[in-house]
Amino acid sequence: MAGCERIGRDSMDKSITLPPDEIFRNLENAKRFAIDIGGSLTKLAYYSTVQHKVAKVRSFDHSVKETEDDPLYEISVQEEIIARLHFIKFENAYIETCLDFIKDHLVNTETKVIKATGGGAHKFKDLIEKKLKLKVDKEDEMTCLIKGCNFVLRNIPHEAFVYVRHADSEYRFQNTHPDIFPYLLVNIGSGVSIVKVESEDKFERIGGSSIGGGTFWGLGALLTQTKRFDELLQLASRGQHTSVDMLVKDIYGGSYASLGLTGDLIASSFGKSATADNESSKEDMAKSLLHMISNDIGQLACLYARLHNLSRVYFGGFFIRGHPVTMHTITYSINFFTKGEVQALFLRHEGYLGAIGAFLKGAEEDNPNQYSWGENYAGSSGLMSVSPDLNPMQRARSGTFDMLEMDRLERKLVNLPLLQDPSSYIPDTVDLTEDALAREYWLFCFEEALDGVVKRAVASQPDLPQAVERAEKFRQKYCHKLQTLRQQPFAYGSLTVRSLLDTREHCLNEFNFPDPYSKIKQRENDQALKYFQKAVKALEKLSWEQRQFALIKGLLAGNVFDWGAKAVSDVLESDPEFGFEEAKRQLQERPWLVDCFDQWVERLKGPPHTCALFFVDNSGIDIILGVFPFVRELLCRGTEVVLASNSGPALNDVTNSELQILTERIAAMDTVIQTAVRDDRLTLVQSGSSSPCLDLSRLDKVLATVVRERHTDLVVIEGMGRAIHTNYYATLTCESLKMAVIKNSWLAERLGGKIFSVVFKYEQPPKSQDGAQ
Repeated sequence: MAGCERIGRDSMDKSITLPPDEIFRNLENAKRFAIDIGGSLTKLAYYSTVQHKVAKVRSFDHSVKETEDDPLYEISVQEEIIARLHFIKFENAYIETCLDFIKDHLVNTETKVIKATGGGAHKFKDLIEKKLKLKVDKEDEMTCLIKGCNFVLRNIPHEAFVYVRHADSEYRFQNTHPDIFPYLLVNIGSGVSIVKVESEDKFERIGGSSIGGGTFWGLGALLTQTKRFDELLQLASRGQHTSVDMLVKDIYGGSYASLGLTGDLIASSFGKSATADNESSKEDMAKSLLHMISNDIGQLACLYARLHNLSRVYFGGFFIRGHPVTMHTITYSINFFTKGEVQALFLRHEGYLGAIGAFLKGAEEDNPNQYSWGENYAGSSGLMSVSPDLNPMQRARSGTFDMLEMDRLERKLVNLPLLQDPSSYIPDTVDLTEDALAREYWLFCFEEALDGVVKRAVASQPDLPQAVERAEKFRQKYCHKLQTLRQQPFAYGSLTVRSLLDTREHCLNEFNFPDPYSKIKQRENDQALKYFQKAVKALEKLSWEQRQFALIKGLLAGNVFDWGAKAVSDVLESDPEFGFEEAKRQLQERPWLVDCFDQWVERLKGPPHTCALFFVDNSGIDIILGVFPFVRELLCRGTEVVLASNSGPALNDVTNSELQILTERIAAMDTVIQTAVRDDRLTLVQSGSSSPCLDLSRLDKVLATVVRERHTDLVVIEGMGRAIHTNYYATLTCESLKMAVIKNSWLAERLGGKIFSVVFKYEQPPKSQDGAQ
């Protein structure tokens, strides 16, 4: 919410009318609606088109270039339309006010129908039709639920998590599995439905129970006179069930070892209530009731999972509500009954599954499943803890409104075909949710860098209106995100350096700063091109072995020029003359922190690689004086090269559109590059990413096709973001080079080195049991 204000019932109208861009955003461009109304919560979904600014580069006609100082290309900021999905969750008490707001701000919609699901869809049908003048078209609740579940599992990394109470990180997020089927979905609403899901459209309700969330609510109200569901959960979180439940040790005086039953195991729920001298407290009865129902559901889920040979079991429904005690009791039950063979998995966005499914039912002609979608961190409130010790402001917000936004990506994203095991691939090297020391350091780092980012954003748009005002809004938004992540590191899944960088990029885009480093990149590209031919001639004078070392040293020196590293940006700001040779002198002398150079040279004495895939990093000196001479050497050896660059801007990383122009310019200066481009031996592709880091499980489908067709047998990953913060431990089916200069003192010390230490990691694929690679 804007300004991190507390939002309560009495301020509902104010919260709706003052910051509509924070709650119901882009309503004027809404195209299609869906709604899921449960017993207490309403989930609204709508699709809108969003105008946002993008930085475009266009090559000048160099045949008429007037002076040597003319820029290589021009940069323009243009409007572009993107598709966005909005999901808002709020209490049913607010439904009329929210519908009024939508009616008042809805300019036009392409459809006259609103898809509806959930038990309350019939109850509120007349109200919706009257307020919005849209016909309510009811969809099957279970079909919507499954469609929604499939959608989030496919499109949101770290959607599913295991809950481990009292661990350093209670939320342990799972990787997106390339094949999400089959799985068991245990949906706990008023009752329980157990559904086996085998494919996108093939699922079957294989069981259920009448003892579910409604039972907990109903019996809880009778036992405690507490009518509100969340208040019951709060009571349970403070209770001690042992004063109500009869344990194994209450019967046997200890454990029942021969049956494998520990003394603390519940033998009889509410078993002490009949004989207890004192009345049990409301808290203790609520806790006992929660245990009883959760254990019952857990055992039922285990039996069905075993019966149908399913290892993935997802729990959802209003009973869960992200409540720690609920998740803990279900997890305990599952672990106990399966002896740890089956994991209880929960979903970050389980509350939206029905609304997402209903929306997809209404949008089938648009084929939403043919695209990839990404969570927009700037517009999503994230997973909220409802633990009793949480800040009351946070608790009030999470109970009133919750938001999820997803942007449609331009290209379909898939796994890199060269991943050794896509199902176990983890992009990020360090999970900051599990490393408190690293978490505090990096949060401080990003806070400290904020002034510089704001300054750079304003400088990138000197002629655009309200740049200073928009930059200040960006600062506030990102600052609030960092505060949230300090309190709730699990809000958007695993907290990593990558997610902190991506959140910052999303917030910059939100306030129309698509490429704050565009002018810097342009200037550095222009400067570096002047030295390209000189650099190549110097390399050609060296012996073969000297040249291999000079090429790698050039790559590493080029990687120093990273505006995302504060130590470097400070130097570049204060000393504009700092250049390629200065960077070489800063590098750690051999032996490097990780030094596989000798093995790499030995490999180069063998046959050439068929095709090398190179994930490039920074603009300017890095790409022009570091990467291209190395690529030129590979081409001369007879190796085809695929250069993969970002689809969209991030820091000073080179983008695909910029790389196209740079390659064209270098080809005009160098016959090796020119011939390789002409003969299709040097290919430029988009990675599908707009991040300084690299997730090899979400790459452009075209890139994956090229990798397969070219029989790629070498992958080169360059830079701290791509090779250290991510992919340091990634295992591939082919040879790989991972190289970077550590430009952060804290990280260098953690890795056992100093600033400007070098990582040069050459890896060959692991051998199989029979010795084959």
